[in-house]
Amino acid sequence: MFTRVAIALVLLVLVGYGVIEALPLVEGPSLTVAVTRDASSTPGIVTLTGIARRVSELALDGSPILTDENGGFSRLIVLPQGTSIMNLTATDRFGRSITKEQTVYVP
Repeated sequence: MFTRVAIALVLLVLVGYGVIEALPLVEGPSLTVAVTRDASSTPGIVTLTGIARRVSELALDGSPILTDENGGFSRLIVLPQGTSIMNLTATDRFGRSITKEQTVYVP
């Protein structure tokens, strides 16, 4: 009886571990983005920052962006006066992708 309980417990632990390890594969990429402007700096200069999780490629309007080991990224961007739309695309190693659109107004 003890052997069956021990085997069931070991199998339950293994299945639980497998589910925890497989969860990122099922979830796909995630992307959090923020745009900040420093009021004291030159108008039109903004900083795009964020965190990209479970990605193999990250691109801003088709131009690659490098991430650090935690998925963080930062890019200084010079924008013209008026409204600008930026598209940030994150793709995971299975080809699944998400796109975040950021609209920025420069007075």
